[in-house]
Amino acid sequence: MAGPAFGTRFTFLWPNAKISVMGGEQAAEVIAILKQKTLKRDGQQEMPDEMVKMLKKPIIDGIESSNSAYHSSAGAFDDGVIDPRDTRKVLAQVISISLNAPLPRNEYGVFRM
Repeated sequence: MAGPAFGTRFTFLWPNAKISVMGGEQAAEVIAILKQKTLKRDGQQEMPDEMVKMLKKPIIDGIESSNSAYHSSAGAFDDGVIDPRDTRKVLAQVISISLNAPLPRNEYGVFRM
């Protein structure tokens, strides 16, 4: 779990990677719960299961169609999709490249876990 917000120098993905805050099913469930609570608060009848399924389907489809590694790379959110068999080679290359950059001075102590 690293991306541009964390100041990474490189981010590569394997072809099976998924990039989203939550899965489609989880997001759809949250929306359905909020909708049911809104209806209940307004004194209306809860949605039948068929309507809940109809509400969830486009949410699930939308998230699942845009959380692939290829979608991420197409949007330039990472540095590319690599073959898992090439991971060591790519890792060696980016470590070599990173060693040419100046190391920032750390102003904090040692982290212990």
